[in-house]
Amino acid sequence: MTARRLLGGGRIDRSRQITVQFDGRSFLAHPGDTLASALLAGGQKILGRSFKYHRPRGLVAAGVEETNALVHLRDGERHEPNAQATMVEAFDGLRSTPQNAWPSLQFDFGAINGLLSRFFGAGFYYKTFIGPFSGTKFWMFCEGFIRQAAGMGRATTLADPDQYEKINAFCDVLIVGAGPAGIAAALAAGRKGDNVILVEQDRDLGGSLLSEPVGSPSDGWLAQARAELDDLPNIRVLTRTTAFGAYDCEVFGLVERVQDHVLAPERGKPRQRYWVVRTSRAVLATGAIERPMVFAGNDVPGVMLTSAVRSYLNRYAVLAGERIVVATNNDSAYTAAVELAKSGAKVTICDIRKEIPAQLGANAKSAGIDLRPAHAVLKVTGCKGVKAAYLVPVSSQGKATGGSVRVACDIVAMSGGWAPTLHLWSQRFGKPIYSEGLDTFLPLAEKGAFTCVGSLVGSASLRDALQQGHKAGGGTGKEPALFGHADFWGRNLLPVTVVTKADGGTPGKAFVDFQHDVKLADIDQAYREGYVSIEHLKRYTTSGMAADQGKTSNLNALARMAELRGLAIPNVGTTTFRPPYTPVTIGAIVAHDHGLHLRPTRLSTIHDWHTENGAEMMDAGLWLRPWYYPENGESITEAYVREAIHVREHVGIVDVSTLGKIAVQGPDAAEFLNRVYVNGFKTLPVGRLRYGIMLREDGFVFDDGATARIGEHDYFMSTTTANAAKVLAWAEYLLQTAWHDLKVHVTSVTDQWAAIAIAGPKSRRLLTDVIGADLSREALPNNHFTHVTIGDVPCRLHRMSFSGELAYEIYIPAKSGRKVWEALIAAGPPHNLKPYGLEAMGALRIEKGHIAGSEIEGRTTMKDLGLEGFASSKKPFVGSVLRKRPVLEDPKRPSLVGLEIIGNQGATAGSLLFAMNAPAKGHGEGWVSSTTYSPALKKNIALALLSRGPERFGETIQVVDFVGNQTLHAKVVSHHFFDPEGHRQNG
Repeated sequence: MTARRLLGGGRIDRSRQITVQFDGRSFLAHPGDTLASALLAGGQKILGRSFKYHRPRGLVAAGVEETNALVHLRDGERHEPNAQATMVEAFDGLRSTPQNAWPSLQFDFGAINGLLSRFFGAGFYYKTFIGPFSGTKFWMFCEGFIRQAAGMGRATTLADPDQYEKINAFCDVLIVGAGPAGIAAALAAGRKGDNVILVEQDRDLGGSLLSEPVGSPSDGWLAQARAELDDLPNIRVLTRTTAFGAYDCEVFGLVERVQDHVLAPERGKPRQRYWVVRTSRAVLATGAIERPMVFAGNDVPGVMLTSAVRSYLNRYAVLAGERIVVATNNDSAYTAAVELAKSGAKVTICDIRKEIPAQLGANAKSAGIDLRPAHAVLKVTGCKGVKAAYLVPVSSQGKATGGSVRVACDIVAMSGGWAPTLHLWSQRFGKPIYSEGLDTFLPLAEKGAFTCVGSLVGSASLRDALQQGHKAGGGTGKEPALFGHADFWGRNLLPVTVVTKADGGTPGKAFVDFQHDVKLADIDQAYREGYVSIEHLKRYTTSGMAADQGKTSNLNALARMAELRGLAIPNVGTTTFRPPYTPVTIGAIVAHDHGLHLRPTRLSTIHDWHTENGAEMMDAGLWLRPWYYPENGESITEAYVREAIHVREHVGIVDVSTLGKIAVQGPDAAEFLNRVYVNGFKTLPVGRLRYGIMLREDGFVFDDGATARIGEHDYFMSTTTANAAKVLAWAEYLLQTAWHDLKVHVTSVTDQWAAIAIAGPKSRRLLTDVIGADLSREALPNNHFTHVTIGDVPCRLHRMSFSGELAYEIYIPAKSGRKVWEALIAAGPPHNLKPYGLEAMGALRIEKGHIAGSEIEGRTTMKDLGLEGFASSKKPFVGSVLRKRPVLEDPKRPSLVGLEIIGNQGATAGSLLFAMNAPAKGHGEGWVSSTTYSPALKKNIALALLSRGPERFGETIQVVDFVGNQTLHAKVVSHHFFDPEGHRQNG
């Protein structure tokens, strides 16, 4: 390859010179270059090595369809693998290195695989490791080598120092692609006053017009269009932005490369920005990708797409070679061939077609081009660069009909037609429609809210593309274009891209998928072995997978399979198109949602008091909650035991603001609660509260909590901390789908209310002193509430207990949470009030036998938990039918019991349970759900689910912790360890 930078032309800034590095070498470039164009201008032939055979690979394209030139960018923490050199903007100081090569790019030891290629054909792994002569030991021996060889680039393990953003945007019209058709659509929509977002993956607007020679008629039109786009305030232009996914309801995913074109992002600004765009309608003007030809040696560095050679010539002022052979089957290659010849290259055109349009032939001959109709390239020779092409006369089926002629050259430009970039359309609508005249698949021009224009639907000329775009944007489609010469997009195409010898074979490796080293012979082999479905073919051969996603390989692969099967191409079909269209960085998708931003830490309004008074905090769902309050260097065990004893003997105060709180309001609120809870709520009087249990539709327990009736149509529901969001989402789902006739609103009020629990035998006296009201058993019985004032703050006082002690819950407007807490603390000394944390609260509830999240973990029913008596027999409720399934009624199911651990060692939650004489193997007969040391009982206890549990009271069983390698013995007892009659809480 004898590439060189031309002295004039191009759309680069020649006033400035920058330096980029590749593989330890420095290359001169200009602003406006890509890394690929800079390396091509500097004579770099090899940019990478292929995946399987480690063959030398050079540039094949100039855009996002590039399959070979995948490189590493930058060093250290900003190291980025698998970057397409064609999409990397050149900037001063850019460092890049090759990948998939060892010890060097020029001499890669992995190239030995090429010599063994006959053993590495399609399905190699399946046949080698799954067969009569292979086994587990052989696979284990090979696995390390295979995994080490897998993949292309190597990602860094260092933390990413850059920032990313996520934005939601809305528009009337989203236009994807800022080529001539897309720009025309944006201008028409903008002039109408529509809110428009125009998306272009390139740094400049213009699309195919950027590959026209500088000074072409299109330049004036493009400059005028850009100026008008800038002037229209209702048009947002997003360059360096790729629309990678199209989803239901006209939602699109975009990634904007905000600062990928600089050495390091400016401080405080994002490197990339992830856009979620919702639009009323979409115009797709995504263009088309040139299709490669398939012949022996078509992967040798220097074999390129004709459109790429033209782009490097006109946009970057780089002449790719001095002696160029153009292999084509259609008209579109002739414009490039003439321009190359006028730039000083010696050009030969091999056109498979026998008949060539007279004007094209005349243009070629006047430019001094050697034109050879009914000829094709049979083979390209060269190892690290093209040396020669062997040209043969061919039939209309692409088979050689005579001897070959060697033509020395350094570039082979191939043009096998065009494949519309219909990925976004197909992500939404599935299979496209085959066009026999263009030998490709096209989307429907109009479908739903989508309109496709330009090369995407096979426009034959630039004028057609402009008119289609203008009409799609809301214009008449008849506005005269400022220019409009025919660009012969793909007319007069002969649908043949494979060139073979007379016997149908190729004199060497002919590649269909360059990125994965999938040869024509691999497609044939897959056919012989029965992998004839195009989806099976893709997976068996790996054609069209990974970063490339079949942009240059899919059509050739399915056309070959159609030929082998004797079917028309549309009968073979296409593979499924899935997002993303091009690789997307995880950083852009994650954006701010990582670390503490992934699950924002929530703090109660009393949080600062806890930390100021020495509380050790712990995560509880999204919240930070007091774990325990150590005194004099206590351990957690010493602290929670002291706190639990204190609650049993005196009075304790605990922050329960994290409980889920949902306002259920409306005329049908009682009916709604009656359906979601297993027990009845229609008869609940105002001023009362009731414990309730919710089931999932499959009959398993979902959540529990207490709901108070504030007014006739106003209820206050509490849920567990962990399930607050799930219960709200579930309630909204039911009201919007199954019960949309109910007049009910459910609203999260968790953040609007702080909550405090006061528990212990002295709790009534403390609250009576603070409130000054009658809180006797008769005045405020259990499961009643009243409105009170504490420290001038109106509150609601619920009488209910989680600890088994006489207890109350106080609900306070959130902003006054700390004020009320401190008022209670100030009134506490005469009653010996002390705070307690989650660990003590857990010990108290286990002693009492109350269930919590450890027991409501998705596998337990009301019967399992001893709560069957709560279920109403007079009404249906969610889960009422499926809870009666025979498998859930099986008496052998694990059910809730208590365990008294024998000895001084405590059990571990998750330990498995076995009968004393049974071997400790398998899943056992149950498991430990919650465990604690009981200060009240002065022994280690646990709640557990045990098969036929209540029948086994008094039995001694094994408690086996396989992880901790510990086996204990325990006595099975009732789970109501402490005050089973409830005298203390009901006093």
